[in-house]
Amino acid sequence: MILTRRFFPYFITQCLGALNDNVYKNVLILLVTYSQVGDLPFSTNLFVNLAAGLFILPFFLFSAHAGMITDNSNKALLIRRLKLFELVIMSCASVAIITQSYLVLLGLLFLMGTQSAYFGPVKYSLLPQALEESELISGNAWVEMGTFLSILLGTLSAGLIVVYEYGAQLAAITVVSIAVIGYLTSRAIPDYPPLGNVTKIAFRPLSGTLSVIRRTKQTPAIWMAILAISWFWCLGATYLTQFPNFARANLYADATVVSLLLGLFSVGIAIGSLVCERISFGHVELGVLPFGVMGLTVFGIDMLWAIPNAPEQADFIYGFSAFIENSQHYRLMFDLAMIGVSGGLFIVPLYAFIQTRASKENCAQAIAANNIMNALFMVGSAVLGIILLSVFKFSIPQLFFFLAIANFLVGIYVYAQVPEFAQRFVSYFLSHVLYRVKVVGRHHIPKSGAAVVVCNHVTYMDALVIMGASTRPIRFVMDKSISEIPLLKYLFRHAGVIPICSPKQSKETYLQAFESIHQALNNDELVCIFPEGQLSPDGEI
Repeated sequence: MILTRRFFPYFITQCLGALNDNVYKNVLILLVTYSQVGDLPFSTNLFVNLAAGLFILPFFLFSAHAGMITDNSNKALLIRRLKLFELVIMSCASVAIITQSYLVLLGLLFLMGTQSAYFGPVKYSLLPQALEESELISGNAWVEMGTFLSILLGTLSAGLIVVYEYGAQLAAITVVSIAVIGYLTSRAIPDYPPLGNVTKIAFRPLSGTLSVIRRTKQTPAIWMAILAISWFWCLGATYLTQFPNFARANLYADATVVSLLLGLFSVGIAIGSLVCERISFGHVELGVLPFGVMGLTVFGIDMLWAIPNAPEQADFIYGFSAFIENSQHYRLMFDLAMIGVSGGLFIVPLYAFIQTRASKENCAQAIAANNIMNALFMVGSAVLGIILLSVFKFSIPQLFFFLAIANFLVGIYVYAQVPEFAQRFVSYFLSHVLYRVKVVGRHHIPKSGAAVVVCNHVTYMDALVIMGASTRPIRFVMDKSISEIPLLKYLFRHAGVIPICSPKQSKETYLQAFESIHQALNNDELVCIFPEGQLSPDGEI
């Protein structure tokens, strides 16, 4: 899959887009921060904050429109046009960098944010068209790995470019070159016809945004997946924002160690994404999510105790080599890398879940809603940091501890709202950890449409095993007495279990069960029945 034309040109194109975003944004901030800029009408601090705000603002303004455009356009053609737009922006930026026209560069940063806002929906909604469902986890894993490594490379490259004697000229050449290569690779992406049929799309930033969010919230599972992804971006943005001060104030280290922390986090996410691919066994598997949640919490908490004591020499500052040679830092480095790995396990299945559960005609709009919420939560991360650090006087390690505890509570909330996530974990744990279940004939379960799964009844674990074998949620018909077990009743009810009993016990329940089955099949759902009604000692009906 990786080297096929339906994936590789797209993969390189999106990686180059993330790379160029971060090279340009960080070069601009570093040039302003470390250069003597006398022609700015406002302070350097205000410029840096304006840059951050102008880059993220387009995600609020244009994401909804981008989603509607993407659903009703040839995605490959749309990518080519967006990459051409990027090339135009970077060509203008190259001139502005050399002439030190910083206000022009600020305006161009807004246009780059706009280009990214339109690229986001097509970036993720193209995958379900280009790949088989069994390849979606793999595709998303590679995309997340490529994205975070590109962010890392772009950030580090910007620092190296700025300190070069002819940094402005090198920056200008770099951003234009990346844009040119990105446009050329986009030309190799195969055409994908539009799945929607809307020909006239109005541009309404506010009402369009609210409409896309309302439509997405109509599917609670997708909405919860979006909130979970957005929470991770909030958590990740907080870590990345605090790394410089954390390294200086708590680790007694210089800027090179900040790059090390960023590298550990980003490479961890890349590794976690690929691990997720390996343990998902070729299908969209929500069962790995709790491993990500637990990892983000456990390793986040451990960071509080992994911070070493201050160096004995009062004015000593760790450089890169001295930091990694000190064994006191190994535990902290491991924790940070594992937070990244846990993040990869967390977000990859959620993106794939949105792609498979959203209708093909509205997939890009669901991704657009996700991008809007991501941007909102990232802004919220800045507000959270200000409140906890400035108002409540938290230290940065205490802030990280707070995030770890909050992550645990967020995980509980998401699983309480969408019991399917918890059910998938239980079935995954049973099928792949406690037992090694071999699934044969998974392709017989239709990817869409109504179907009845008829099973024999060998053990009380049958339902969980069957649930783990299906990538679609299943409505189980269950004996009423079992469905009313006190500790499990809540889970069964939210799982859509259909209780049934004999007409002698309750004719009303009996008739209601058949009505519920009829309604579920009319809604194109999967229904599973155990016609034996009891355990079968020989596994034969």
